[in-house]
Amino acid sequence: MRSRRKKIPSLLEALIPLITLISLLSINVHIFKHETLEGPSQVTLILSAAVAAGIALRRGHTWEVIQNGIINSINIAMPAVLILLMIGALSGTWLLSGIVPAMIYYGLKILHPTFFLVAACIICAIVSSATGSSWSTIATIGVALLGIGKALGWSEGIIAGAIISGAYFGDKISPLSDTTILAASVTGTALFTHVRYMLLTSIPSLILTLIIFGVMGFTKDTFATLADTTPILEAIEQSFHLSPWLFLIPLVVIVMIVKKVDAIPALFIGTLLGIGVAIFFQPQMILHVSESTAITKHALYIATIKAIYTTITASTGDAMLDKLLSASGMAGMMDTIWLIIAAMSFGGVMEVTGMLKVITRRVIGFAQSTGALITSTTGACIFFNLTVSDQYLAILIPGKLYAPLYKKRRLQSQNLSRALEDTATVTSPLVPWSTCGATQATVLGVATLTYLPYCFFNIISPLMSVLFGYLALKIATIDNLTNTSKINTEKAHNIEDLQK
Repeated sequence: MRSRRKKIPSLLEALIPLITLISLLSINVHIFKHETLEGPSQVTLILSAAVAAGIALRRGHTWEVIQNGIINSINIAMPAVLILLMIGALSGTWLLSGIVPAMIYYGLKILHPTFFLVAACIICAIVSSATGSSWSTIATIGVALLGIGKALGWSEGIIAGAIISGAYFGDKISPLSDTTILAASVTGTALFTHVRYMLLTSIPSLILTLIIFGVMGFTKDTFATLADTTPILEAIEQSFHLSPWLFLIPLVVIVMIVKKVDAIPALFIGTLLGIGVAIFFQPQMILHVSESTAITKHALYIATIKAIYTTITASTGDAMLDKLLSASGMAGMMDTIWLIIAAMSFGGVMEVTGMLKVITRRVIGFAQSTGALITSTTGACIFFNLTVSDQYLAILIPGKLYAPLYKKRRLQSQNLSRALEDTATVTSPLVPWSTCGATQATVLGVATLTYLPYCFFNIISPLMSVLFGYLALKIATIDNLTNTSKINTEKAHNIEDLQK
């Protein structure tokens, strides 16, 4: 009995690895700034896992138990790793085929002076959904839209708010986004289940955002002429063969998602279709990527392999546009994969040694209802964005911390994954000293606190998540899942009885 008690860590011992992690991550952000995700954060997670393992060994746990906890935790994330690799391949082949450029081209076509803020938000949402990256969207299309908005007489804070709102909507709901994959993987939620469930809060938040921007547009008098986007459109036209038929490929993937085809086969089929389209629509891109002078089997093979595994970039003659029209392939996913493995190692040690359980016992006392639990989750995500200054870790740490609480409340994992993304992903650019806040302020040349009041989507999303929790709207429970399984089993038995 004594040895069993000895193995249970105290609250202070359980918090030491977490405090170590937060402290080192804060130092990383100060020293390494935007390079924190290129290695420093991963090393910090491993060091924090070592601290947790040291405390556990002192408490009587064996290394074999700790190692098995790490392996089991990493094993949970392996489907996400495979999905990340497939997404890298998909992004490369969709650039090679001209699908992503076509989305950007037709998105820019909807610009209209009267609805500039609404259009800017929608364009950024479309581009970010297509690329899965809010950062590249803001750094390219966002910068162009900022100049257009200024010409129309809008203040830079309002324009930046519209840009960031749209970009983070797309980043949040895109299956290509690493934060989307991360939130799903850390909670053990199927990727497309997470996306579908997240749309329930994201779409109302976006609609409210567009209404606000629409009202602002109608109440402002402006006679300025919309800046000419012809150079960008012409650059895309000259570099790619554009056709509405290209949208059939994303449509096929969307249909597969709706039909609940597993993520890896759906993405793999989308990758193959992208390669096939590239052969017929974008021979010039094949020549450019393969550095060949003629379309041959050799050139096609080189272009395809490069698009899947490494960085490829279009050559439009426009440096800003080239920056957007680039894809990093599978190799570009390695930092995120490394981060996931390191984070799951830390979480594995914390979980198998009972440290997470010790912490969550204290936390659960403040969450007496589903609404309070979701509110507590959003608060934790904001806290970690403020302290560790990184959206990935603001997803990972609360995700591991709160998973047992949601399970204890008999809530399905998509409730947690949605709460994580409704808060951690979208509030990250609102923190001036976070990696996202510092980057967007630098790229746009607009101070974080200047654009913060106008990032309506980023502000509404956490509130919408809390509202759904307190109103019990679309809250999936394990009991419902069990009841459904029982009903299906009973139906199957009835059919068998009739057949007999």
